[in-house]
Amino acid sequence: MTIFRNIIEDNKFTPENVHRLETKLFFEGAKRRVALERYTVLLLLATYIATYGVIGDSAATVIGAMIIAPLMRPIMATTAALVMGDMKRAGISFLIVVASIAGAIGLALLVTEITVARAISFETNSQITGRVAPRLIDLWAALGAGAAGAFAFSRDDVADSLPGVAIAIALVPPLCVVGIGLAEGEIDVALGAMLLFTTNFLAILLAGGGVLALLGLSTATMKNLEPHVRLRAFILIAIALLLVTVPLGATSIRIYNQNRLEREITQLAQEWTEGSGYGISEIEVDEDSVELVINGSGERPLLTLLGNKLDASLDQPFVLSLVVLPSEREFYEDSSE
Repeated sequence: MTIFRNIIEDNKFTPENVHRLETKLFFEGAKRRVALERYTVLLLLATYIATYGVIGDSAATVIGAMIIAPLMRPIMATTAALVMGDMKRAGISFLIVVASIAGAIGLALLVTEITVARAISFETNSQITGRVAPRLIDLWAALGAGAAGAFAFSRDDVADSLPGVAIAIALVPPLCVVGIGLAEGEIDVALGAMLLFTTNFLAILLAGGGVLALLGLSTATMKNLEPHVRLRAFILIAIALLLVTVPLGATSIRIYNQNRLEREITQLAQEWTEGSGYGISEIEVDEDSVELVINGSGERPLLTLLGNKLDASLDQPFVLSLVVLPSEREFYEDSSE
């Protein structure tokens, strides 16, 4: 506890720190219009880049877009304003976030629509599949990233960490997936990606606000604020985050059960092919079907034996199908005849 207390005391906000934080977060003052213009340009460019990165399944391109995207700023401004008890600032910052969300989704949808000869696989594209089924583990990571983002914004000497935070808590790429899903009529994809963004957004508000409060931001503002307004706002955020955990938890359980089932079936299939001239190339398990791809030569093991193993070990029926690929030697011999 002493170490934790020392960390808090060493990084406490002062009135000078508050002024620098306000300058970095809020779109205010004489340069407000220019700052908003630059923010908008960066957001649209990041969205454009990320959309094509997702369509092309390019992790490097998407990561580059994450670093460029400035969406963390108005979100952190919202939670900072809540901690300060400045509801007007919080409202303005939140409206900027909402406009940014709508703009990013709309641009992603438009880019997808005008892209000629696009070939998007919603089953195999890793930039899509990784963002449509968020789990509780994504929430825990987002909370840590939100806390890190708040600390990085609060201290000028660690601001270089912000690009890493932007990568850890992706904001624009999920919105791009929402736009792509809507353009392609994949509503489930759009909803899943929007759930991920909502999770990240709420995690930043809650964890970021918690860090800023611990560092004494509200005290350092030196304003006569109403604490019950601030408390009510964060209670609502916490409730929203708890509601989000319901679908996240359901997805986590479904994925866990799916992985466990695949491991059991893989083990049974390996036992089934043991001692034969065949090996397992691929196993695909759906809700009620198993497709097994084996490769080898010689007499194949009986499929009914594997079916019996599955019936005896698993508590649900499956439609079992088998695909046999010839070995390289057999393929060569068949081709030479």
